[in-house]
Amino acid sequence: MRTKRLAVPYLIWMVIFTIIPLGIVLYFAFTDSVSHAFTLENIIRISNYMPVFINSIWLALISSLLCIVIGYPVAYYIAGRSPAMQRFLYMLIMLPMCISFLLRTMAWVSLLDDTGIINGFIRTLGLKPLPLIRNNGAVILGMVYNYLPYMIMPLYTVLIKMDRRLIEAAQDLGCDSVQVFQRVIFPLSIPGILSGFTMVFVPAVSTFYISQKLGSSGTTLIGDVIESQFKAAYNPNLGAALSLVLMILVFICIGITNKFSDNDEEVVTI
Repeated sequence: MRTKRLAVPYLIWMVIFTIIPLGIVLYFAFTDSVSHAFTLENIIRISNYMPVFINSIWLALISSLLCIVIGYPVAYYIAGRSPAMQRFLYMLIMLPMCISFLLRTMAWVSLLDDTGIINGFIRTLGLKPLPLIRNNGAVILGMVYNYLPYMIMPLYTVLIKMDRRLIEAAQDLGCDSVQVFQRVIFPLSIPGILSGFTMVFVPAVSTFYISQKLGSSGTTLIGDVIESQFKAAYNPNLGAALSLVLMILVFICIGITNKFSDNDEEVVTI
């Protein structure tokens, strides 16, 4: 009974800051802006933004895969160091996150802009400036830079907790370094990959500030559309409907991650 009482503040917090906001989103998504009557018009109009959804998912998917390619070797290297070195390297990975997200993005604008630092240096060499900004590549770069720590963290956590006796057993059975990685380390780190993929993909697919500063009109993401519905166009009902689709996408990603995590726990228990 006492344990249940301790959960009351948490339940109140969840109701106020999770359940009620979700209910408000659902209400606006299925009502019109004039009479507030029930309607499916907002859901139907989502089909007009399918190209934007596809572009957002595509760029977020590329960014997530790049984070895996970059983050896995980094996490693997950190996990193989001494405890003191691990703490130092982990601190270096987390250090940029102490800086404002907006400032980090604006720093890339200063670097990539047509009159920025990189193109300024290129001009001093007598070369023509490069189109480094206002394209998909710049948006992907901004996503990878800002969300890479979210990939490294779960990968490092999984790798550092891995039972080293399994690696030693594989080596005793004649596996070389490549075979140990393929048959032992990589399969056991899949839950960390899935968790990191979710932690990167979810904010990347819904971001809007990165695409506004580093992208162009051709790199409009669904986050930009949602923001415009609550500001410029001021159609919160359509904005809520678009947000609802994003929430469903988030729930699907979390469900897939939890499913694989549960399977991993069952294997460890056996």
